[in-house]
Amino acid sequence: MIKFDCYDKKHKSEYGAIRCAHPVRFSVHANVSLETEHINMIVRSKELTRTFRLDKYETDDDWDIFSGYITLDNPGFYRYRFELVKANGIMYFAGTKDGHTAVIGDWLPEWKVYAYNGDFTTPDLPGCVMYQIFPDRFYRPDDFSPLQAKNERIIHGSWNEKPYCCYDYAGFKCNDFFCGSLSGIQQKLEYIKALGVTHIYLNPIFESAENHRYSTSDYMNIDPYLGDNSDFISLCRRAREYDIKIILDGVFSHTGDDSIYFNKYNHYDSVGAYNDKSSKYFSWYNFSRYPDDYDCWWGFKTLPNVNEKNKDYMDFITSENGVLRHWMKLGACGWRLDVADELPDEFLEAVRKAVKTENPDALIIGEVWENAVTKCSYGAQRKFLEGNQCDSVMNYPFANAVCEFLKTKNAEKFYDSVMEIINDYPAPAVRWLMNMLSSHDTARIINRLALDSMPDRSCQSSAQLSEQQREHGIELMKIAVFLQFTLPGIPCIFYGDEAGLDGFEDPFCRAAFPWDNIEKTLLNLHRRLGIIRNEYKEDFLKDIEFLCHSSNIISYMRGKLKIIINLSDTDYSMEDFTPLVCHNCENGFIKSGGAAILRRTENE
Repeated sequence: MIKFDCYDKKHKSEYGAIRCAHPVRFSVHANVSLETEHINMIVRSKELTRTFRLDKYETDDDWDIFSGYITLDNPGFYRYRFELVKANGIMYFAGTKDGHTAVIGDWLPEWKVYAYNGDFTTPDLPGCVMYQIFPDRFYRPDDFSPLQAKNERIIHGSWNEKPYCCYDYAGFKCNDFFCGSLSGIQQKLEYIKALGVTHIYLNPIFESAENHRYSTSDYMNIDPYLGDNSDFISLCRRAREYDIKIILDGVFSHTGDDSIYFNKYNHYDSVGAYNDKSSKYFSWYNFSRYPDDYDCWWGFKTLPNVNEKNKDYMDFITSENGVLRHWMKLGACGWRLDVADELPDEFLEAVRKAVKTENPDALIIGEVWENAVTKCSYGAQRKFLEGNQCDSVMNYPFANAVCEFLKTKNAEKFYDSVMEIINDYPAPAVRWLMNMLSSHDTARIINRLALDSMPDRSCQSSAQLSEQQREHGIELMKIAVFLQFTLPGIPCIFYGDEAGLDGFEDPFCRAAFPWDNIEKTLLNLHRRLGIIRNEYKEDFLKDIEFLCHSSNIISYMRGKLKIIINLSDTDYSMEDFTPLVCHNCENGFIKSGGAAILRRTENE
C-alpha cells in the first residue's frame, strides 16, 4: 500500500549521505485507495526535530507519488520517518524490520541519514589499488645489516620461521625480528607495481622496541632495524618513479614506555616523563601514582597513553615542524590513523589541517572497525566523516560481509551490509574506503574462509590448516578478491594475501612473505584485477547498481562493467557480455562457485 526504499533513486534522489545545504529529493509512493492528502517527513537528531512536507507530485497507475526536497543545514547523524496525512487525521506507516520497503504499520522504525560539510572533498585519483606492508616481514635483502638498537632484540635465524608469541615464550616482549627493511621494500617495487598498486600503506616504521612498532620510541627517526631516514627518502623517491605513493601509520594515542618521551628503562639520553616530573614530556601523560601507575592503552604497561589535547603534544604532532609535516616533507603522501576512535575530535581536526596544509591531495584514513557514521566512543557521536577529520576509514564491515557471504551464501544479507555503508557514508569517503580482506589485526582471509571458527589463541602457534582446508580457503578467496576489487572504495591487499600466505590471529597473520612458495594462480588473478582497476578506472567511480542479490547470486554494475558472483547450484549465462576476467567459467556460463567481470558486448 505504501512504498519507500532509501536505496532506490526513485525514492531518494542520491545515494548515501547528504551534503549540508544541498537539497535531496525524497519520494514516497502511496496507493491511491488511501486518499492521502500529503505526507510529513519527520527528521530528528539528538539536538532537534524538523518536519518537511511532501506534496503529491503525480499519479502513476495505482500510486500517488508524494515528493519534496529536503535540506539539512548542520552536519551530523539524523533519523527520519513518515506520516500519512488524510482528511480524517494522520495515518502512520513504517518500514519492514530491515527498514527498506515501507508498509502500513502501527509503529515507526526509522531510517537514517548522515549530513556532512558541503566543502568536504577527498583526493581525486581514480583506479587506485593499495598494498599494506608489515615492514619487518616483507623482504630482507641479503646484504642488509641492521643498525645498532638501544633495546634487547632477537633476530630469527630463518626467514620462514613462525613469529614468536606469548603462549610459547615466558616473558614474551614482541621483540623477535625478521629484519625486513625499507631497502627491501624498495627492491620489490617492480613486483608491487605489477599488482596495479598506486599506494603503499606501511605499518609503523618509527623507532620502537617491539616488532609491530606501535610502541613508538622516537617519532623523528626510522627504526634502526628498517634502515635510517635516508632509506625512507630513497624509498619515497623510487616509489614516485613507479607512480606509487607512500602512506604512513600514525600512532598518536600512545607512545612506548621505552621511548625518548617516557624513558622507563633509561635507554635514551633524555629526561622522560617516567624519570622526573620536571620532564618536558611529563604533561603528555596521566599518572595516578607517580611513577609506576599511569594511564596506558588497553592495560598494556608498555603503551602509556598520551593526552592528545595537551597543547605541547598536539603541537609536536601537528605544527609546521611537527611529526606529520616532517615526514611529508621527506616524501610521505598521507597517513592511516591508528585507533582513530580513541583520538579526540580536536586532535583529529588539527591533524587534517596540518596534513592538508602540507599537501591537499594527501590521504587520511582512520582505523574504525564499525560503521564510522553511527560510531559512538567516550559517550559522543563521532565526526570522522563530517569533513573536518578523515578522508575515509578502514572498511572492516565490507571485509566481514564478504567473508560471511562466501561461507553462508546469503546474498540478501550481503546486499544489506554493503548498501548500509553506501547509504550511510558521504560519497567522497566512499571513494576511498580501504577495502581489505585481511589486516595485521585479523586472521588471514584464507584461514577465515577455510574454517567455521578460529582455534583458541593459546593453540594457534601449533595449529595449521590441512591441505584440504587450505585449498578450500584459496578457492573461496579467489571469489572474494572479485568483490574486493569491484565494490565501492579501493582494494587494499595485505602483503602476502596475493601469494597465498595463510595465518591465524596476531602474531601469526604477520608471518614473513613466502617468496619461495608463491601461489601463482592467486598472484596472477590479483595482477589481472589490478590491470582492470586501472584500465576501467572511470567505471569504478560510478555508483554501484545491484541487479541481483538473491538465490545465492550477487550481480551488479559499475559503469559498463558487470560483476557476477555465482554461489548457486546452477550456471549463470554471460550472454551479451564479454568476459574480462573469470573464475570457474566455461562455454559462456559462470559455473557454480564462479565469478566474473564482464563488459557489455556493444561497447567493444
